[in-house]
Amino acid sequence: MDQARFKIVFDGTLMPQTPLETAKENLARLFKSDTSKIDALFSGKPVVLKRDLSDDEADKYLRALHGAGANARKEAEELASGLSLVETDDHPSDATLASRASAEAIRDDQMACPKCGHVQPKASDCSACGIIIEKYVARQAEMNASAAAPAAGASTASPYAPPQARVGDELPEFGELKPFTSEGRIGRVRYLGWSMALFLVAIPVFLLVAGAFAVSQTLGMLLAAVIFVAYAIVGIMMGVQRLHDIGWSGWLMLLNIVPVVGSVFPLLMMLIPGNDGANRYGPPPPPNSRGVVALAWSMVIVPVVVGILAAVAIPSYEQYVERAKAAQYQQSEQAEPDAAATAAPSDQFNSGDTEGADSDDAASTDQ
Repeated sequence: MDQARFKIVFDGTLMPQTPLETAKENLARLFKSDTSKIDALFSGKPVVLKRDLSDDEADKYLRALHGAGANARKEAEELASGLSLVETDDHPSDATLASRASAEAIRDDQMACPKCGHVQPKASDCSACGIIIEKYVARQAEMNASAAAPAAGASTASPYAPPQARVGDELPEFGELKPFTSEGRIGRVRYLGWSMALFLVAIPVFLLVAGAFAVSQTLGMLLAAVIFVAYAIVGIMMGVQRLHDIGWSGWLMLLNIVPVVGSVFPLLMMLIPGNDGANRYGPPPPPNSRGVVALAWSMVIVPVVVGILAAVAIPSYEQYVERAKAAQYQQSEQAEPDAAATAAPSDQFNSGDTEGADSDDAASTDQ
């Protein structure tokens, strides 16, 4: 028994929550064709993308097309060659079989009609169906030639012809990396690495803002607002691409502003792995480079190191402040007796002078 064969049919239906433009770009990349040529596949009419496939091959094509966003389907090929009226080398028509059977039984002075297979003596016409044999043969040849020409033209000029490209041999292909857009996908490691790179770039920018505040408070506030908005937009774009890698919508970034949920959702974005193959947002991201891995590890290690240093430095600083205050207090206490001792002789001197002056005044009065 012959193995069942299948074909892939697409009528323009998209996978759930797949934008039309995204699906067209994915199909153009998948078929290695232009987006303008892909538009013909979305006419609403069923288009056969591939024929004569085994069950495994058809499933392979379906996985690739579903990952690109096209909701194609697999249909069984119609095995109707035994009932076909078209004559081929492997399956001749019933009239041809009758002619061959008659030809084997006729004598040298007889002939078989090419239309009905009637065996009769050689003549220019058939005594059974009445056709002129020579004209009938010429007319059949002309009809066969005219039927073959439109079929060949239709196969080359049909606007619904499938793109000429192989599908699924090395799929899925890696997507392009675009840091300053919300399209595409990035994995967990690249998300951490890009976040660290954005933070490192922001450090000198914030120093520039501090310098602007020293020059003018208005200029500093204006520059700080612009930089903050730019920083937030780039961070949101990277977060949206991380959600796309998981297969989630980028609108879920709004959960970060929800109380309680916003403190857990960023952790989920860093822990949940992305889809292995292509999803509705495109093919998977390329492998991580060494620089990205180093930045990602620094994003994890730096906060830990800073936390340890802060845990050691803050108590030491508090003890230093307390010792400084105690030393200052002791110095102030020692300074008070010294000031009193210094002031005592001067008071005695002043009092002696006063008594002398009083006695002199009394003597002069007596005289």
